Amino acid sequence: MAKYEYSIDCLCHLSIFPLLGSIGSQRMRKLSCVSLSTQQLNIRNLVSYEKQQVPVDAIMFITTNGIKICVSPDQKWVQSAMKKIDQKRTTKGK
Repeated sequence: MAKYEYSIDCLCHLSIFPLLGSIGSQRMRKLSCVSLSTQQLNIRNLVSYEKQQVPVDAIMFITTNGIKICVSPDQKWVQSAMKKIDQKRTTKGK
């Protein structure tokens, strides 16, 4: 009988700790860049971006179709695409 009480006690602790640990922690990314595309993207098809530093320094662009593409932030076209997206965001907010 003691064996069953122990396993129920363990199950309770296992189900509580993940909840407690996630309350103050940041949301985990569902997708992170590991490899980078070298192809230049059409700026008109990009709606958003996210900056990432781990595991690689990258910009993750999100297209109008919801596709996520990772590129190097050092490219000139990437910087101008980010500026365009930022400008679209500020004009939508007005």
